Amino acid sequence: MYLIAIAWIYVVLMMSLSESSLIAGVMTFIFYCIIPLSLILYILSSPARKRQRKQEEDARRQANSSKSD
Repeated sequence: MYLIAIAWIYVVLMMSLSESSLIAGVMTFIFYCIIPLSLILYILSSPARKRQRKQEEDARRQANSSKSD
């Protein structure tokens, strides 16, 4: 997943560098790379965040149950 993101950053960086002005290059990088890529990575990492949250809750439950014994 990260390999595709790195490749996309490279492609958009090359697009940005070929723009006619600095402002156009920065806006291209922001609107074609930073915003969409952050949204996609956030959505695709959702299962991992859920799994981590569940593991933390299970660890807390086990710690609480061992204290009450």
